[in-house]
Amino acid sequence: MRVILYSFRRCPWAMRARLALRYAGCEVEICEVAMKNKPAELLALSPKGTVPVLDTGAEVLGESLDIMRWALTQNDPQDWRLQANPAAAQQAETLIARNDTTFKAHVNLYKYAERYPEHSREHYRQQAEAWLAELEGLLAGRAYLLADHPSMADAALLPLMRQFAGVEPQWFAEAAYPRVRSWLEGWLASELFKAIMVR
Repeated sequence: MRVILYSFRRCPWAMRARLALRYAGCEVEICEVAMKNKPAELLALSPKGTVPVLDTGAEVLGESLDIMRWALTQNDPQDWRLQANPAAAQQAETLIARNDTTFKAHVNLYKYAERYPEHSREHYRQQAEAWLAELEGLLAGRAYLLADHPSMADAALLPLMRQFAGVEPQWFAEAAYPRVRSWLEGWLASELFKAIMVR
């Protein structure tokens, strides 16, 4: 059965779908989509035309979290789903939901501050800092957010934090969030992340 992922290399949602699929060892054909020239096959599967979209042959998944969950039900060698700890698994769902709504909104304002001249870029950055402080607390005493090993929450939060850190790299390098920085750097240097970012 041919499994195809329609992806865009720099899209944070596609990034986390690729992370989970790669981690789970799923045999997937990656179709890199030019957002200005979307393939007809993608639009036939998903009229909204956004990535990622996974065509498993049996079903079509058009949300990154659904793709991650599908991958982890195929194979989850390090317990990314945190099945050994239901409370942490619930916490992961809550963290991801807030990342995808509140933090996402803050990142957009911060990254594209010139489009939102009501406030300065610094103001938008400060709005996001409560989230960084919370993650800094979660990383106290361990290398990952919710366990002593990576989880779906780490992989799901990573791409947006990467985007946030890239807006003002100098500020991020000196900011009072050394654990978040170390967590992000560890992921970006990992073989798993490097593999999903190959051109």
